[in-house]
Formats: sequence, C-alpha cells, structure tokens
Amino acid sequence: MSVKPSIYEKFIIESADGERTVDISRGVTAFFYYENIFSPYLTARIIVTNTGSTIKGKDGKLQSLYNGLPVRGGERIQIKIAGNSPTNKGLDFADKPSKYFYVSAIVNVMDDGERESLVLNLVSREAITNETVRVGKKFTTEEPISASVREILEDQKYLSTDKINIIEDTQNNYGFIGNMKKPFTVITWLASKSVSGGSENQPKDGTAGFLFYETKDGFNFRSIDSLIEQEPFEQTYRFAPNVVNSDDPLKDFKILNYNINKNQNLLNKLERGTYSSQRYYINPLTFETEITHFKSSDYTTNNLGSDEIGLPTLSEDSQVSLADAPTRIFTAMLDVGTLEKETSKKGGKERIKTNADPSKIDAQTMLRYNSLTTQVVEMTIPLNTELSAGSIIDCEFPTIDIETRHSPDQETSGHYIIKEMSHLFTNEGSHTKLKLVRDTHGKKKKWLKIIYLKLIF
Repeated sequence: MSVKPSIYEKFIIESADGERTVDISRGVTAFFYYENIFSPYLTARIIVTNTGSTIKGKDGKLQSLYNGLPVRGGERIQIKIAGNSPTNKGLDFADKPSKYFYVSAIVNVMDDGERESLVLNLVSREAITNETVRVGKKFTTEEPISASVREILEDQKYLSTDKINIIEDTQNNYGFIGNMKKPFTVITWLASKSVSGGSENQPKDGTAGFLFYETKDGFNFRSIDSLIEQEPFEQTYRFAPNVVNSDDPLKDFKILNYNINKNQNLLNKLERGTYSSQRYYINPLTFETEITHFKSSDYTTNNLGSDEIGLPTLSEDSQVSLADAPTRIFTAMLDVGTLEKETSKKGGKERIKTNADPSKIDAQTMLRYNSLTTQVVEMTIPLNTELSAGSIIDCEFPTIDIETRHSPDQETSGHYIIKEMSHLFTNEGSHTKLKLVRDTHGKKKKWLKIIYLKLIF
C-alpha cells in the first residue's frame, strides 16, 4: 500500500563545476515534493543526514557533503523514487538532464563532529534561468496569446525548455512589448488576459482566466474552464480517519484526515469587485469615455459544484442582488494604436482595433480567479503520484447527522481542483497532502450532464 516506506533509487548530487558526483540516497531521511497551480515552477526539499565521511575533498581526505563537494547552491540533483504499490509509479527526475533539480538554498546546516545534517531546497532548472534572461521582444497583435507563451517557453533566448505539457489555445490575440521583464512574469501577466478558445458548455465563447504552472509532466498554460471540465481521477476518495486497512482493495483511496480551511469570504470578494463592478475606459485617440457595468449574473460559467454562485439582495426591501450592484469602480486606458501603425480615430472606435479589450476580459478574469477559491479543503491521503496540481478529484465527506452519517454530505462532497500538492517520502512511510479548491457548493450529479448533452445534440 502507498503508506509503505519509500524506495530511494537515485539521489545523485553533482558539484557546480560538474567534476564530482555523490549518491546521497542512504543519507536522505525525508524528501518533500511540491506542485501548485499558482507557481510557474516545481519546488522540493531534501533532509540529509550522514556521518561526514562522504566525499574526498580537493586535498584527497574524506570530508562532509557540505564542505567536501562542496554544496553552495546551483548543484544539480538527479532524483528517482520507485513506486511502493501497484497504484504508484513513483517519481523520476533522472531520465534526462532537463528534469534535474537544482539546489536553490542550503539551510539548517549542523555538524557535531561525528554527523552532519542539512536541508537542501530545490527548484526546477527554468526557475534559475528565469532570473538570468529578460523578454524585450515586440509580439504582434496578429498572434494569439498561446503562441506567444509557447515562444517564450521554447525560444533559446528565453527559457529554452523541452518540458511543455499542455499549452491551451486562446481565442484572443494580444500585441505587447516585453519591457525587459522576466519570462515567468510575462507569461503570468498574459494568463490574466487570455480567453479560452471554447469549452464543452461554451463552444464559441469561453471565459477569461488562465493559469500557468509546472507539474511533473511539464509546463501548463490552461484556462480555468478546461480544468473544471476535466474528468476526475478514476477513484473516489472517501473519509476514513486514521485507519488504513491493508486488506481493503480501496485502501489507497482513503482520506486520512481533512479540514475545511475556508468557506467563502464575501466581504473580501465585494471589496475586490468580484461579482459586479463599474468600469471607466478612456480612448486615447478620441478621448471618449466608455462606461461598462459588469454583472456576474449576465455570465454563465461551468462550475465544480451543483449550486450556482448564489448571492443575497442588498436589503430586505430590495430586489437587487449583490451580483448586480457594483461594489468597486475601476478606471483604465484602452490600448488603442500602441502597436498598430494603421490605427486611426475611426479605427480606434472599432472593437477589432482595441488590443485585448479590457471591458470584456478584466472583469471576467477577476470573477474567475476569486470565485475559484470560494471553498478550500486541506486533506491527507496515502501517497498517490498519479495526481498532479490542476487535476480534479471526487471526494466524499460524511454528514454530521447521526441518522445519515454513513452517507456522503451532499453540500461538502463533490469535485475539487487540486490547488497545491505535496508528497512526503520517508524511510518509515509516504503520504500526500492536498489543498483543494472549488467555486461552488454541492455534489454535481452525473445525470445532469448527460441530460444537458442530449439537449444540445
């Protein structure tokens, strides 16, 4: 079963000059691996303990890892951990150099004369490259945003990576100048301006809001729409507190413990103008002001739960919902004529000449980003390396009612997106910790989707 001790096949650290390598797998007492849909790169942490006679120093004498290699930051590390059950394939970051981790920091170094211990903080290679290059190129308005993202990731002048997993097509183009910003900064900024090329429920007009992140499979640039419409992991996770029966065929798919970390923060969302806002845009060519009123009630989005985003009215006597009443005012300048030579005052009035029309994108993006974390659940499960950040899992939590406690709670149970994931590997066992999010409550029934599809087709 997946809570069994971890099997370290390879933990090889290479000196910064590439002349020496050391296999530290026997000294690894714990390995932590992290993914996050709001992080553009992978991170990890190794806790190492050894007797100190690990490697020959430059003087030929045996020394500790810290001073003998030495470990000062920037060293490459190959990591391979075997699967410890039929449901786990393990982790492999040793099959090619582009997957190697790099030491970003060394902390908690202790040496008592007989034994040393230290913690190595790791990042993927692109995190270091990102700090050494800048994007200064002009990208034309004729290219979709997804094409610009792919170029920044693959071009040798920038990140030059071969670890692309999914780059989802965007339906909108956007011209911009890099302004000597870091690649990850530019791509994350572009994600907020991207509109999905279409989804199952909205084939012609997807909503705005993308995420850029890295998993063990590579880099992903995906819309929140497409993440929500994924099929969930094949097994449903059910709550079984601190008990894992080795004879149970579903033993690896138990929720060992969980807590609901957040369940809506209405005031915070109102302050941000998530559900409704008034927006003033100035056209720099005509000096005309355009006023738009964004109302979330005008948009239909596919949600993870069965419920819609329900909001109360302003008062007992009012019929106006918080989804219709503006709670924040924005002002901005339209991007007209910045990159197009042929733009005229007449052209500036045409929406096709407006570069990434903010009146259609900014408000949707804010709604999508802020509503995604309406409900936050943290839980611990037996190790599952098949899961990744951005995946959807189906969870069942019990009801508190004594009469129905053996049946799932229809409000809390359902589909969640994995926002953050960490695997813990030790000599004694292995677990996975998840931070899950979703935008609405309720357990979505499968038959609702089937009926909807029948109506469409």
